[in-house]
Amino acid sequence: MAKRESSLKNMLLALGGVALIASALLGGAYALTKEPIEKAKAKRLKEAIQLVTPKFDNDPSAEKYLLPVKNNDSLVCYPVREGEKLVGTAIETYSDKGFSGRFYIMVGFTPDGSIINTAVLEHSETPGLGDKMDKSKSDWSNQFNDKNPAAFKLKVKKDGGDVDAITAATISSRAFTAAVNQAWKAYQKGGEHE
Repeated sequence: MAKRESSLKNMLLALGGVALIASALLGGAYALTKEPIEKAKAKRLKEAIQLVTPKFDNDPSAEKYLLPVKNNDSLVCYPVREGEKLVGTAIETYSDKGFSGRFYIMVGFTPDGSIINTAVLEHSETPGLGDKMDKSKSDWSNQFNDKNPAAFKLKVKKDGGDVDAITAATISSRAFTAAVNQAWKAYQKGGEHE
């Protein structure tokens, strides 16, 4: 086999061929994994809604609506019903003030605005400290359950509220509490959307 002359043209053709093959493989992998990833996300969302709300028989994702919050942003709300009766609403909320940046949680509310339960959806908080907001790591977030923020001050005790902070993770505790408070305030302004 004859050795090809090393020239700019040959190098560009070789590089272009490699890039074309790599992009085709990447596109193929994306196409193969897109549907399973979407199904997994939908499953995790449904499980989070089930965790923070009472038993329901509707499809909350089909009835979702948005509630506006600061900075022209909005929170996604998932109403849950048993028959025609609204039994709760799950709200996907977030905070940008976590120790490691933005994290997302789901908060369930009764129609009167009491907190049913919370679930962490996504976070990057410090393992062993801030990640204790996740129920799989500790029961810290249970202190929000069955509380109505109209009477339960959604601030950590250091700031004059009713929330016990996670030991050595006050920043994460404040951010989690702020995310819950953001969801509650939006829910109070937005109503039940029946």
